[in-house]
Amino acid sequence: MSDDVKDAGLVAMISSILGGNKRADTVAPPPLTEAPSTAPTNGFELVEPSTSDRAPAEPDDAPDTVPAAAKPVEPPAKVATTPDGKQLLPAEAIADLVLGELRKLENFPATGASVTVYGYRHWNAMITFAPFSTTFQNATRFRQAMPDLVFKLRRFVELEI
Repeated sequence: MSDDVKDAGLVAMISSILGGNKRADTVAPPPLTEAPSTAPTNGFELVEPSTSDRAPAEPDDAPDTVPAAAKPVEPPAKVATTPDGKQLLPAEAIADLVLGELRKLENFPATGASVTVYGYRHWNAMITFAPFSTTFQNATRFRQAMPDLVFKLRRFVELEI
């Protein structure tokens, strides 16, 4: 197989993963936060016992007693954004986003890959692989996909310092 055929196939695969010929205006930002989980209810309300029916609790009974009142669930903190609409995220969160996008690639290793985000205004990402986690050819292919992926994510995410 010639190098031109291999390059064309690689370019086609990367462009299909990164959105192909979609316009930048129609691309939705990647999911950055998850909604807090809520415990399923069993249909019974938490009822506070009257103070006259209850004996004072001792510190050693604390794990067995029911809390006096259920605290309301606070809404998740609002994600900070820049004036141009980009979300401010710490380096770890951006690294998780990059790694999540890379996991969508064919033959990406389930374990043994780590992403490091560095820089300031124009942040960048570096991928490293543990020994024997992937082949040299696949590692090269994933490293070649990184610049396009980082370029795409920089449109939606800014590094929080």
